[in-house]
Amino acid sequence: MLLRPDSSLAFLSIAEASRLLRRKEISPRDLVEESLQRIRQADPDVNAFITVLAQPARRSALAAERQIRRGDWHGPLHGIPIALKDNFHTRGIRTTAGSRILADFAPADDSDVAAALTRAGAILIGKTNMHEFAYGITNESSHFGPVHNPWALERISGGSSGGSAAAVAAGMCFAAMGTDTGGSIRIPSALCGAVGLKPTYGLVSLAGVIPLSTSADHAGPITRSAIDASIVLQAVAGKYPRGDVRPDYRKLNGKSLRRLRLGWPKHYYFDQVDDDVRRGLDAAAKTLISLGARVSEIALPRVAGSIDEATNRVVAEANYYHEAQGYYPARAAEYTPDVRERLDTGHELRAVDFLRSGAAIQRIVEDFAAAFTHVDAILAPASAIPATLIGQTRVSIAGRDAPVRRTFLRTTRPANATGLPAISVPCGFTPQGLPIGMQLIGPRYSEARLLAIAAAYEEATEWHRRRPSLPTR
Repeated sequence: MLLRPDSSLAFLSIAEASRLLRRKEISPRDLVEESLQRIRQADPDVNAFITVLAQPARRSALAAERQIRRGDWHGPLHGIPIALKDNFHTRGIRTTAGSRILADFAPADDSDVAAALTRAGAILIGKTNMHEFAYGITNESSHFGPVHNPWALERISGGSSGGSAAAVAAGMCFAAMGTDTGGSIRIPSALCGAVGLKPTYGLVSLAGVIPLSTSADHAGPITRSAIDASIVLQAVAGKYPRGDVRPDYRKLNGKSLRRLRLGWPKHYYFDQVDDDVRRGLDAAAKTLISLGARVSEIALPRVAGSIDEATNRVVAEANYYHEAQGYYPARAAEYTPDVRERLDTGHELRAVDFLRSGAAIQRIVEDFAAAFTHVDAILAPASAIPATLIGQTRVSIAGRDAPVRRTFLRTTRPANATGLPAISVPCGFTPQGLPIGMQLIGPRYSEARLLAIAAAYEEATEWHRRRPSLPTR
């Protein structure tokens, strides 16, 4: 028997559910019970959650219902079930980072993000599975087992925020928070058919988040629409610099893209791309052009030759954190093999390689800055390939045999090196029924523009409305 997506509460948007809650046509308890039912039925196969907070969520739902009834409304997230990737500290609730080392760790305080969502009235339904210590992009390596893609259970969800993306796509929660150091929000969002936003570096606080790389880590929302991403971002974002536009979900409807200039970075982002992904992006570009946008080819001449060196900073910072905490090498045997191998590599990294990473990052920053003198945003694949099979390590792409990990990271790493905002939006499916993601990258603090483009694209297409069918138990 299949758990089919239908008109039930599970796949309401946050904006829709919020309107119904304010009108008292549904209650927060209805939403929580719907989410818990979906988790009971689907998560044994998907494995998106590490911890499910059924009773605390029910208590929070009852409190939210009483507040809303008496007119004490906290905003559009009030009474909405959400999830947090399991590297966000939650007071008194275990926060494992997908690891054996922290399997029983319960922080004394909330992360800033968890506290902000609580203030907004959101209801924490659970903590989601992730690639161990966020150090991977497949979500196969977790002390709690791999996350399965809800569109094809034999395939990866992408990572490291794979549990968050899978939970949202499967209707187990209405939004989830992820982190992104090299693509860990955008990759799983693309592979699972969700919307994933990596904001400008530093816009969302990382206080109380177990780090991977302090210079490249970002926190952001995973949702089922651009409007919902804007709602969550409003709740968790810090202050924007004077003159920059703060996103407002109420202004994202029916925007014309007339005079918008989009860049097409053919010689880095599109030269090693799966044919189905390329066709999906070609069609997306045509849709954006039909909405008034102009798409022109741009050059990012030094990115390809700099991105590997730039990533050495991430490797060094990850290793430093684990050594400083006393986890590595003292407890090396407790790591999953691929994460331990990456830490071994970081331990051997030379100081000169770390210093060269700074110069490489500067070259990438300059390339993007030059491009943004000609275009307003950049259009690219969020992932060069669709979801691969669990256990698959190599892929054939553009006539070449390549590592899966490197292929996934190629299209997402530059936005981490530069700290630029980037969003993944569903833009099609392969003939096998696997989601394809379009990535939009903008200048610093251009989240409002990226979300407006994404929302306009969503209004013109139906890709973000498709839902997976899952077996029930």
